[in-house]
Amino acid sequence: MAFEDTLAIRVVRKHTDGVTVECPLRKDYENSQGVLHGGVIASIADEAAWHAMLHAYHHKQNATTTELKINYLRPIAGSKVVARAYALRAGKTLFVSRVDMFDTHKKLSAVGIVTYMLLPA
Repeated sequence: MAFEDTLAIRVVRKHTDGVTVECPLRKDYENSQGVLHGGVIASIADEAAWHAMLHAYHHKQNATTTELKINYLRPIAGSKVVARAYALRAGKTLFVSRVDMFDTHKKLSAVGIVTYMLLPA
């Protein structure tokens, strides 16, 4: 089972420059304050950026995460997270994506920058 299957992340829309994914929230994803754990937020951002990378290279590229940065803007609670990931750079060796993450009420809650090193096919 892939990690994204554990989180139940699914692509809900493809854009020319990226994708939108959704992740349903579960009680066991919460921290001790009852909001989404920061590590889960980072994982969702990584998975959203991964799907944006696959979309940019028409599912013909493999890669590995080399950098992931998250700005946590507000706590996330509710039934789902929506993440919009798009390419900032789709090069020959690196793919850089910005991920905007929204809570159930469509408020921007976290912003991530994810960099992938492209691997030989």
